Amino acid sequence: MAFVQQVSSGSEGDPQYIMVDDRKKRRMISNRESARRSRMKKQKHLDGLLNQVVELQRQNDEITQCVNSTTQVYNNVDSENNILRAQMAELTERLQSLNSVLRIVEEVSGFDMDIPEIPDPLLKPWQVPCPYMPIMASADMFQC
Repeated sequence: MAFVQQVSSGSEGDPQYIMVDDRKKRRMISNRESARRSRMKKQKHLDGLLNQVVELQRQNDEITQCVNSTTQVYNNVDSENNILRAQMAELTERLQSLNSVLRIVEEVSGFDMDIPEIPDPLLKPWQVPCPYMPIMASADMFQC
């Protein structure tokens, strides 16, 4: 029978080394826990950022829809204004023709006719040409 002698390093039972191992184990556990908390915090921050991205995209879509709606209203009003300008030009021309006829009748007949002056909208753009006609507009006309 061979006799094997175990050699002890002398550190197995030494209380100093046991304390170092315990501290090392506690530090390792603490580091793992700290890393776990750090990962959880990072994940929570990432989730918050993703939620913020979703909310900002929703707001952006809402603003885009509002801008598109307002642009459509603007285009409609602009188109109506162009039609009204053309009608006003045509009616002004007709009125000038009628006034010319009235002036001729006034000269030929000798009767004094009250021929109103045709207002020039370019000279007074802030003055409504027909003050007795109501303006169909509201303050919330361009709101979405």
